[in-house]
Amino acid sequence: MKLKASLGCLRSAILAGLSAACLAGCEVFNGPLSTFIIRSDFARDSYRLFRYTFIWDCIILLTVLVPMVLALFWLTPRTGPQEQEHVEGTSWLEAAWTITPALILISMAIPTIRLTFQNQPPTPPPGALRVRVIGHQWWWEFQYPEYHLTTPDELHIPAGRTVYFDLESADVIHGFWAPQLGGKRDAIPGHVNHIVLTPEKPGEYYGECTQYCGLSHANMRFRVYVDTPENFAAWVKQQQSAPATAAGNDPKVEAGAAVFAAAPCVTCHTIEGVSKGYIGPNLSHIGSHQTLAGSILSNTPENMAKWIRNPEEVKPGAQMPALGLDPVQIDYLVAYLESLK
Repeated sequence: MKLKASLGCLRSAILAGLSAACLAGCEVFNGPLSTFIIRSDFARDSYRLFRYTFIWDCIILLTVLVPMVLALFWLTPRTGPQEQEHVEGTSWLEAAWTITPALILISMAIPTIRLTFQNQPPTPPPGALRVRVIGHQWWWEFQYPEYHLTTPDELHIPAGRTVYFDLESADVIHGFWAPQLGGKRDAIPGHVNHIVLTPEKPGEYYGECTQYCGLSHANMRFRVYVDTPENFAAWVKQQQSAPATAAGNDPKVEAGAAVFAAAPCVTCHTIEGVSKGYIGPNLSHIGSHQTLAGSILSNTPENMAKWIRNPEEVKPGAQMPALGLDPVQIDYLVAYLESLK
């Protein structure tokens, strides 16, 4: 009866665990931050390493768990205290359970170290697109030295072309991670880390900061747009051009440009041909972005107004101050910023 009750408890625990895993399965395997959706060579290599390590973990678990269960439920005397036979130590067995784990650890360490160095070479591969990534509290800056352009929070890269990332930080340690494209790596003040990967499938992918970096760490996100080579070339051309506005057709846009010029915005933000601020994100083509405020809001006039009115309410600890504008001025400023395509 005791054995039957124990097996029943074990079966209930296993079923509960499987149920929890099934409920979480959609997010783990199919969610936007899933590492099981592979969209680059780096992600594929990381998944292979995970699978190899997981197989060894399962073998080790079974090697320990099966004898333990046998010892608890089948090999333990159940008729009261008994005289046990004294067994001397066995040298070959002791050597086996020392050497075997060491060999298993070495077999896992070698591919791990190889993958770590393979995906952060000191120099970019020939023909690679170089992107400088700078983490700020709490947003991401992406610079393209080859094309002389800068964009915040939304990273565009071409499918099929190797990309070489230089990872830096302007303040504290941040963690750069786009799960479907590859492993995470820290952005450290005063030091440059690297990631090299080749995106394989066009699409929109989520990224986030993985190192706690302050009050709005959870709000430090970004989007990666893997474009076809043709769409990427068109995006670069658009970003290199002066921002197009509807100023000639909309008086609100003209009024918004005047509000921007008179507000402290010009000291923090760059708009090509208008201002040369360097503290905050580049706003030259903000109207063409899909997201705002570190990719936590969709880029709509309502959200833009909400962000300008009270940044602290949207993102606690935001470095952007409330400008103290009245509703009409905010409406004009939103119309101007949304026109910057």
